[in-house]
Amino acid sequence: MKSHDDLFQSMSIEALRARYRAGSLTPAQLVEAIAARTSGDDPHHAWIRPLSRNEMMRYADALEGRDIDALPLYGVPFAIKDNIDLAGIPTTAACPAYAYTPTVSAPVVARLIAAGAIPIGKTNLDQFATGLSGQRSPHGACRNALDPRYASGGSSSGSAVSVALGLAAFSLGTDTAGSGRVPAAFHGLFGLKPTKGVLSTLGVVPACKSLDCVSIFAHSADDAQRVFDAARGVAPSDPYAREFQPPPGAAQPDAQPSLRGVRFGVPRADQLEFFGDTSYAHAFDAALTRLRAARAELVEIDFEPFLATARLLYEGPWVAERLAAIREFADAQPDALHPVIREIIGGAARWSAADAFAAFDRLAFLRMQAAQVWQRIDAIVTPTSATTATVDELEADPIRVNSRFGYYTNFVNLLDLSALAVPAGVCTVGRHAGLPFGVSFVARAHEDIVLLDLARAWLDETTAAPGSIYDATTVRPGESHDRH
Repeated sequence: MKSHDDLFQSMSIEALRARYRAGSLTPAQLVEAIAARTSGDDPHHAWIRPLSRNEMMRYADALEGRDIDALPLYGVPFAIKDNIDLAGIPTTAACPAYAYTPTVSAPVVARLIAAGAIPIGKTNLDQFATGLSGQRSPHGACRNALDPRYASGGSSSGSAVSVALGLAAFSLGTDTAGSGRVPAAFHGLFGLKPTKGVLSTLGVVPACKSLDCVSIFAHSADDAQRVFDAARGVAPSDPYAREFQPPPGAAQPDAQPSLRGVRFGVPRADQLEFFGDTSYAHAFDAALTRLRAARAELVEIDFEPFLATARLLYEGPWVAERLAAIREFADAQPDALHPVIREIIGGAARWSAADAFAAFDRLAFLRMQAAQVWQRIDAIVTPTSATTATVDELEADPIRVNSRFGYYTNFVNLLDLSALAVPAGVCTVGRHAGLPFGVSFVARAHEDIVLLDLARAWLDETTAAPGSIYDATTVRPGESHDRH
């Protein structure tokens, strides 16, 4: 069979579809190529359960004779975070003792398969989706695809790594506190945290059920939107489901997205935090310079309502919702939990029902304050993460270092916002020089397409600026951007 190694250099949805139309590739050939790569060593600890050749081939065979143009994801390979159900394959949430084998796929997975996508495996994660580092797994700390000394980000760690390595065109993660955005930033990917409820969370092992979202990792805004369009839809028995209701005029296929005149809220200088990381501070300054050059309007905002909301997530009773999701299992088999997860979830016991209601009152007040900020802006721009860290640094101080990654992400789900992690080039100074840097665009609920349009404009209007070397994060077959 002809080698298809070049597949892994341009694993975009449209590139794959073009090859299928031209007859230079078939879904079966793609499966053979992926199986050859996922059946060997896994030095990044990206996978919990890659699908076998035969398991993938069943999905490829089902596409025989189908019209490529009738299936928006025809033959597109995707990875699935192992807290999301795929029929016939164990779901473990990175806890082997918790494993069960679903008979049906989660609705979001089923919709993607119905659109022609081919699942290729279940990916590693911070156990029970609790963490932003990718380190808290019995399957090993997930290693960054670009430099294995560094954190992959989490909890959707393997989902990001599988896309960054070019094995999957896109992947599904989940996002409660930033798990679908931080790993994207650490790999130069797009990470869409959709409006809560528009992608069904049925068939997803809960972290915080009222906050959980299924997220999307992709190589481009176009790919992220194609997946988003195929995946969304209300599942009748999903109590948290919502119809997607974009604002009037949000979807204009013929319109050219532009940053000109867009009012971006930027935290006050004294509210920006990089924990001493000059690489990230410099990279964010460069990103703001590029926005100004594109004629965007930068509006200084009081970020305190957002920061105060973020603190509620782990310093308030919402940690008890994590316990509620797995209480029966945690009570029966406490030793099956990763030690860090056991410590975090064990802290739920100190919160009373009265504390929870007081926190809901506090959140309502903060939402009111945040709503006043939105009257002056169209979107918020922040770093996706305040900093990055090596695996060794996380192992030495797992909770504090991990918490730094969520400084700019933890508020989003509590405030019912949509968010998109966007590549913003590479760090050019400091100890992280050469590693990717990402910003996040944050908007109100149902403005997901608005965010994707802003991302398209960001790439179109700012890539010529210094420091915006987007393709510096692309990993070629057999390569790792190891900076030893």
